[in-house]
Amino acid sequence: MVVLQKSFLGASLALGVAHAAQPGARSPVEAPMRDLKWGKLNFLHTTDTHGWHGGHMQEPQYSADWGDYISFTQHLKARADAEGVDLLVVDTGDRVEGNGLYDASSPQGLYTYDIFRHQPMDIICTGNHELYVAATADREYSTTVKNYPDTYLASNLDYINPETGEQVPLSPHRYRRFKTKNQGIEIVALGFLFDFTGNANNTVVQKVEDTVEEQWFLDATNVRTQPDLYVVIGHVGIRMEEYQTIFRSIRERNWYTPIAFFGGHHHVRDSATYDSRAFALASGRYFETIGFMSIDGIKAGEKDYPGLSSDSISFHRRYIDNNLFGFHYHAGLNETGFATEEGLAVSKMITEGRKKLNLDDVHGCAPKSLWMSRTPYGSEDSIYTWLEDEVLPDIIFNEERKDKPRLALMNTGAIRFDIFEGKFTRDTTCIVSPFKSGMKYLPDVPYKVASKIITLLNKGGAILESMGANNALDPKYMGIPQQLSIKEDIVYPESAKEATLFRIQGGESGQKVLGGGDGDGDGENKPALIGGYTTKDDISADGDDTVHAPLNFYTMPNCIQAEINLPAEGEPDPEMVDLVFMDFIEPWVLLAVKFAGGQFEQEDVKKYLDGSFTEGMVSWIEENWNSGDC
Repeated sequence: MVVLQKSFLGASLALGVAHAAQPGARSPVEAPMRDLKWGKLNFLHTTDTHGWHGGHMQEPQYSADWGDYISFTQHLKARADAEGVDLLVVDTGDRVEGNGLYDASSPQGLYTYDIFRHQPMDIICTGNHELYVAATADREYSTTVKNYPDTYLASNLDYINPETGEQVPLSPHRYRRFKTKNQGIEIVALGFLFDFTGNANNTVVQKVEDTVEEQWFLDATNVRTQPDLYVVIGHVGIRMEEYQTIFRSIRERNWYTPIAFFGGHHHVRDSATYDSRAFALASGRYFETIGFMSIDGIKAGEKDYPGLSSDSISFHRRYIDNNLFGFHYHAGLNETGFATEEGLAVSKMITEGRKKLNLDDVHGCAPKSLWMSRTPYGSEDSIYTWLEDEVLPDIIFNEERKDKPRLALMNTGAIRFDIFEGKFTRDTTCIVSPFKSGMKYLPDVPYKVASKIITLLNKGGAILESMGANNALDPKYMGIPQQLSIKEDIVYPESAKEATLFRIQGGESGQKVLGGGDGDGDGENKPALIGGYTTKDDISADGDDTVHAPLNFYTMPNCIQAEINLPAEGEPDPEMVDLVFMDFIEPWVLLAVKFAGGQFEQEDVKKYLDGSFTEGMVSWIEENWNSGDC
């Protein structure tokens, strides 16, 4: 094991206050830290950044920006070179949609593509969000792939050239074979996307099970040419079947070669051990987390059993909070010597982009914080309770149908982040609800049919999945991404009382505790612990670099429902209602209506509102949350 810094486990760093790079962002606070355990080969990993390259303005534990990350990477690269070890930088996709820095520009990503490219990547791949919209897929092909011509991998993803109609790999490289700079470790790297079916028609995603049978994959994993290490990156949850398929396929031909997997998509911190020589890391979401993996025991160039040395292979991981306090600590520097010329230049680009996009313009002042999963659905502090009780009844209105009773459905996955007490800005709008989802409806649905839909969407998973054409209609995809990582079958709650049954404390059984807030201190001379990730994974419960106060995580339903203009309690149910729903969930709604006995087809679906749900939500905030002194 290579030790690159003095151990301060359980101690607090005292380098003075570290100020966030972006104006208006909260400064990080002092906290107990755990060291990085460096090895001969080390990795930094980001995933699911979703445009948050300016950092978290309201959360001190994640307030560093992409420029700070570039400075951090440069310092760690320099230290690795000085010690003769290697450090590789990896990103596993979903770089778009979810923050004003990306969403608020026209075209979208006007600033973020250039901001992102200043961070060199040794291995990079795409996510599903790069593929939903044809124009976004075009920019991925024409911009991001061109920015990383040697390191962008597309093992199971093709692009259709709009001029010729020719189907070509999104990147020239299905895989990459290279040797590390200092140790000369030979690596074969592959880059996958899960079996995504919601992509635009200018892209083609091949199933992983078919890809591993292709000749190029068989050549890349041939035992006669096996490397010292396989690195599989992908926009794939590390507990998804696609990674098991790849793992089994490599192991069939390579019994001993170590394999490092880097995943994403599920928005969680997680690590898993596939066998004693195969390890997987997932590194959170929204640029909250920098994943760190180290590997020891690899001996470059041993060809009897390539990659197998006399020492056993060991993996280590750490989840680094994205703030300057931690960056200074791990780099062994203080505020004065940390920022590099390149990092400062990118931070300046972010500041200028935010200013040009007017991201600090205020729509209203949130009277309190509203949480996605820190509080049960049904409680007064739940963002979904607020939407169901206050917002949807006001904005789901059609002049021609105003006298009709209606049930309004939205999926919880349409909301992507919490609302914090105080300013609700243009940036907040993109953070909380970045999608352009419209509202559609089926007119005059028998109430006996319509009243069953919410239960089917939340608890009829096996029924709806069996009726669908493929696994893309698994109802779980309507919910929040974090719940996709829960392996066990769970019953999604429909009330606050039921939700408390699924309360998770400290991250049980592979489930994660998320977010930020204030916690309690544990001694007179120690700082109060700030709330955050307290991850328990396959390895241990001490993977987070920062010691946090734990936060609660509650499972959410797939969908919520607002009852609008229905008869008062005690009066007879209406005979017919309009069934209103977000356009994203239309396939599931039509399946549920069919199962419940309704005689409706896709051509019966009509537009209910002009504009998107997000526009309606912002209008409600402007009318109801005074935008005075926040």
